[in-house]
Amino acid sequence: MKICIDSPVSTLRGVGPAKSASLAAAGIVTIKDLLHYYPRAYQNKADIKTLADAAVLCSQPLPAEPGGAEKKLSAPPCAFLLTVAGEPIYKVIRRGMSILRFRAFDETGVCEITYFNQPYLRDVFHTGSTFRFWGRPTMERGVLKLTAPVQEVWTEDTVLPPIVPVYPLCAGLTQKYLASLIRDGLKAAAVQMTDHLPPNVLQANNLCTLGFAITNIHFPESLEALESARRRFAFDELFCTAAAMAYIKTGKRGEAAPLLTKNDLAPLLAKFPYKLTGAQQRAAEEIAADLGSGTPMCRILCGDVGSGKTAVAACAAYIALQNGYQCALMAPTEILAQQHYSELGPLFESLGYRVALLTGSVPAAQKRKIHAALAGDADRVDFVIGTHALLSEAVSFSALGLVITDEQHRFGVNQRALLREKAGQAHTLVMSATPIPRTLSLVLFGDLDISRLDEMPPGRQKIDTFAVNEGYRTRLIGFIRKQKEAGHRTYVVCPAIEESQKKKKPAENTEELSNIDFFTEAVEELPLKSATEHAAMLQSMLPELNVGLVHGKMKAAEKERAMDAFYKGESDVLVSTTVIEVGVNVPQATLMIVENAERFGLAQLHQLRGRVGRGKAKSYCVLVSDAVTDTSRQRLSVMCRTNDGFQIAEEDLRLRGPGDFFSSEGTFRQHGGPALVFSANCSDTTLISAAVQAAGTLIAVDPDLALPENRLLGVYISHIMQSSLHTIS
Repeated sequence: MKICIDSPVSTLRGVGPAKSASLAAAGIVTIKDLLHYYPRAYQNKADIKTLADAAVLCSQPLPAEPGGAEKKLSAPPCAFLLTVAGEPIYKVIRRGMSILRFRAFDETGVCEITYFNQPYLRDVFHTGSTFRFWGRPTMERGVLKLTAPVQEVWTEDTVLPPIVPVYPLCAGLTQKYLASLIRDGLKAAAVQMTDHLPPNVLQANNLCTLGFAITNIHFPESLEALESARRRFAFDELFCTAAAMAYIKTGKRGEAAPLLTKNDLAPLLAKFPYKLTGAQQRAAEEIAADLGSGTPMCRILCGDVGSGKTAVAACAAYIALQNGYQCALMAPTEILAQQHYSELGPLFESLGYRVALLTGSVPAAQKRKIHAALAGDADRVDFVIGTHALLSEAVSFSALGLVITDEQHRFGVNQRALLREKAGQAHTLVMSATPIPRTLSLVLFGDLDISRLDEMPPGRQKIDTFAVNEGYRTRLIGFIRKQKEAGHRTYVVCPAIEESQKKKKPAENTEELSNIDFFTEAVEELPLKSATEHAAMLQSMLPELNVGLVHGKMKAAEKERAMDAFYKGESDVLVSTTVIEVGVNVPQATLMIVENAERFGLAQLHQLRGRVGRGKAKSYCVLVSDAVTDTSRQRLSVMCRTNDGFQIAEEDLRLRGPGDFFSSEGTFRQHGGPALVFSANCSDTTLISAAVQAAGTLIAVDPDLALPENRLLGVYISHIMQSSLHTIS
């Protein structure tokens, strides 16, 4: 049987029913799936360390605790060339537990090597034989040790792979099995993989071919080859995403849309307690021009925290309403929807329009009335504000002219389109409170025009930001008390909800414990503060204050009560997870404390900081972290240096890559778009710009991707668009 790229993986040698099931659980069904099952990290075994190096890498021992043993201290995983000093000692400690131990040396020292429950290794290690070991060295009571290292026999004639891939595993799969299977898959079918990127794009951007990239992403010849493969895949993802977005946008040209030519904003602006800034006026004019063009508006309103996006959105809604059309505003959370309703409802009702709130917690009978009022002409709801409940099949509109979605990173291309499709070609406005770097916004929102609010309203105060460690805890407690005495309130944000979230179950596979991604700095596994425990701790330390608690697992009514109590001043401190990241407006809140600040992206920290500074009193943000890595320190330093959200977003892109912008749940996928695996960790803004520019140029020249050299790309992009996820976070 001839094996092709789309053949089942079971056609490869060594893949029976059990392995097929394990591979399927990992998402591997065909040979193509197998070749695109990328390593999650690499072991750089080309960098051989000596035992003397390992001793230096291990920190100095800490003093033993009274009555306790000295602590083990370890270094990052390393590769060593060591010679076995003596025959292994094998012992059965108890039933089901055995230990194998021996000493090995190099020209700089000696270490002790230990394996558990691997009796067959007695026949592998012999005095005088040399191995390449990979593992994490530890220092215990002055003795250097390696526990369960990965070993490979070495001789002067042996050529060992310098860089070894590390794959995500699931039950029934091992690193060696996957690596061997992928090698077989490459031999059988790699030559059949056709490159969807046109030759001129590859040449113009100095990119390697798909075949070279696939081979070297799995089994790199060198660090340079691995980087070339990684760069190709990152460009590929960005280019194809941008091309797909440009294709969508091109297809919208010429479509009919509600013609909203009445755009007198004077009655609305007269009710505002302030004048619009220059940036707000400019954005409102851009939106008015789009709404009156007769072509569907697809625009994102991107601005910093407090820049006045809601006021501009209100202008857009007013234009739709005065032209006789309905407007729908969709928010990702009930808290944010309630916030918009409380601000915009009275405003528009005073202008003679009927406004309704539609969320999941609205009683069924009330929902039915709202559904009828949206679809009917008599006693019609003109402006509906809600959550994803607006996407329900039961919701229809009689004359929907404008759709506004808030918080772009919670909704994707498909979700924006789904609501718009309820009224044919209604205009679309997307609000984003996360300032997005210009280069990245071109990729994320290639289907949207962009209006930027880069000017803050007069009187908006700068929030002083400080980064401190646990040593400041007593002073922080005093600062919270001081805010209460001044009539102000405090937010405290924790990364976890409860104790069970603090620590993941450790890996049971010792080989997995030795993995290292040498492209990124190791993550500091500092203890996580849980909201439930922290709230109890603060209440005990501040008995004279009322401490509230809100998190995502609470029912909507419970969250609403906790938020309402904080808003009314019935609670002085609100401990929360990031559920309060958006949609909370409490002018009396003047202090934001973020625990485990190293666990949050800069854009998210900036969002949290924006919850304070909304009144006239001086406001502060305190970032609590014991992190010591250079990256963590740099990121927190950025927060302390500037309040400019766009500058912070650019720095976040440089330090972390765009993963935060593509996803908030760790899976690098923009909802409604292709998986972004390599570009999610790409901080090369030049590469991002080049990919977007190349895609735009190609679509401008060949909008239907009909030229012979672009047909494979057209098929590939069509597959991307058809397989887009239909999810909402």
